[in-house]
Amino acid sequence: MANGTRPAGGTGTRRWTAVLGAALGAGALVAAGTAPAAAHPAGHGGASAYAALGDSYTSGPGIPRQVDAACGRSDHNYPSLVAARRSTAAFTDVSCGGATTAEMWQAQGGNPPQLDALDRHTDLVTVQIGGNDVGFGTVIGTCARLAAQDPAGNPCERSYKAAGYDQLALAVVRTAPKVDRVLRAVHARAPHARVVVVGYPDLLPDDGGGCFPQVPFAQKDFPYLRDTEKRLNLMLRLVAGVNRAEYVDTYRPTVGHDMCKAPADRWIEPLRPASPAAPAHPNAKGEEAMARAVLARIQRGHGRG
Repeated sequence: MANGTRPAGGTGTRRWTAVLGAALGAGALVAAGTAPAAAHPAGHGGASAYAALGDSYTSGPGIPRQVDAACGRSDHNYPSLVAARRSTAAFTDVSCGGATTAEMWQAQGGNPPQLDALDRHTDLVTVQIGGNDVGFGTVIGTCARLAAQDPAGNPCERSYKAAGYDQLALAVVRTAPKVDRVLRAVHARAPHARVVVVGYPDLLPDDGGGCFPQVPFAQKDFPYLRDTEKRLNLMLRLVAGVNRAEYVDTYRPTVGHDMCKAPADRWIEPLRPASPAAPAHPNAKGEEAMARAVLARIQRGHGRG
């Protein structure tokens, strides 16, 4: 971890608490799927050196063909599809399952820090990070365990709000300055790059419906978890906007293909996958959908999204 790259988080957390508090308090959850992206300066239309950073939603664990078992990285994840369709001359994918913002600066197993993939020649960077900082895996496990206590109610929501505040909403706010530091570091290491922040796809029914036992959450916890993901995506959009980065919405393009849908229709696998993918992760169709969203953003050029 480079000295001076990651300043103390106290001031940053307070700043982002104010920014996100104002946004969320204004009912901006809807904007997580509809608000326009910030304007950006004109730049390259193409990319000859593309680097992809991210977690398991980027790497594509379980999707054939796996090219890095330790990171669960597929050669049919969305960065690989984007690189192939743009005929990218130099492509580096360092996405890794389990990555948090900390792994941008520190090694993950035998893999070096993800930011090491960038240099002054990099001209396109995609970043999809933050879900593990918020605790996606732990949240899924906790909510599945608590569902048996009150299958028709909202035991998970009650648990996360038992202290008098929403622990998951706070986790999203606390992740904002971490993503902020990541994007500032990306610009520092790849000063000529177009930087694209990729949001997370629709995991649960957007209408708030449930599908117990296919997805073992209590009925009224489905809308709570849906809104938590929307808060995360809104945070990523806002942080991208203040860091000269573009935001790609992968939520709207995947609505109707969440883990509650039938195997033929879903792009996100449930906790017991029927298609090759990790539990609660995109399958090959989901990675394809995210690739289309990224390509559409890139092809529109810089500007409002």
